[in-house]
Amino acid sequence: MNSQVEVNDTSPHEWDSFVSLSPQGHLLQSSRWGKLKSLFGWSYDLVVVRQGTRIVAGAQVLFRKWPVIGRICPMTIGYVPKGPVLDYDNEDLLNTLLAGVDRLCRQRGAAWLKIEPDEPYSPTLKDKLLAAGFQQSRQTVQPQSTIVINLTSGMEACLARMSAKTRYNIRLAERKGVRIAIGTVVDVEAFYRLTLQTSQRDRFPVHSLAYYQKAYELFKGIDAVELFLAFFGDQLLAGLMAFAVGKKAWYLYGASSDEERNRMPNHALQWAAMNWAWNKGCDYYDLWGIPPDAPLLEEEQSLRLKDLLESPPQGSLWGVYRFKRGFGGEVIRWIGAYDRVYSPGIYWLYNQFIARGHRPA
Repeated sequence: MNSQVEVNDTSPHEWDSFVSLSPQGHLLQSSRWGKLKSLFGWSYDLVVVRQGTRIVAGAQVLFRKWPVIGRICPMTIGYVPKGPVLDYDNEDLLNTLLAGVDRLCRQRGAAWLKIEPDEPYSPTLKDKLLAAGFQQSRQTVQPQSTIVINLTSGMEACLARMSAKTRYNIRLAERKGVRIAIGTVVDVEAFYRLTLQTSQRDRFPVHSLAYYQKAYELFKGIDAVELFLAFFGDQLLAGLMAFAVGKKAWYLYGASSDEERNRMPNHALQWAAMNWAWNKGCDYYDLWGIPPDAPLLEEEQSLRLKDLLESPPQGSLWGVYRFKRGFGGEVIRWIGAYDRVYSPGIYWLYNQFIARGHRPA
């Protein structure tokens, strides 16, 4: 059947239905994510491939000017977070979609396009992307590795797959008086204050309060987000914002106080979010990010998982790894980021900027 490429001719409802039903669909490819980013400096376009009336592939492409050169150059950066959305085994479909995205990027004056497919690392897929004119990027935006928990066998089975210490800490939180409450939009500000504390302690960047508020409002409108808050008495100890699209859920944002950490509020929060995802009919809960080389270390026969959990390498991210790995999910290393270059000079300048330790816009 002949394929037809369309740009911006698809309704948000139709696109979101395709994303939610696709095995390759992702939160960051949903129309509301595009809307969120459009409120904070980006614009977005939608490229889809149809066979007849049915969407069979697509990509939501974000565009923005790179602030470093934006004042002297009108060119933009194109970015497809956790996409494109398609069956990557269908090489003809992949090439058809990428050709449509390529035309759009040239029309939008993109210096380069970055894609980060929601696909595990595969030499075959890497070769396909290189053959399609991409090159492996020096810089990724989304986590390069994660842990995904399979919920399909039920919550008792999930508990059984956890480490003994994680199960103990979930129960300990309840015994020590930790109470989990469901927040509303008015609670996002308190969650944000915790996020600032966490950022200062663990040295990672955060969004603005307005960003978290809009993310909550946009996805709450379709019942696709929940804000979980952990209290001891009236004291807010920790918070977690989880999202769901189709059969997948993601732990995207989390924060915790420096106080009462021995009460294990974060274990209780994750358990509550996992149950929420399961009750919504999700099959998978993504813990969203671990150190990028964790899968490689686990693959080394000389290094047992038990050793990694008990004595992880130094660095704050390895504490995160130990916490998340205790929930018993599958470690996944993603294919990573690939760039399609339209303006080699601007792209070279960008990579020099990154190489000097600057954060990309």
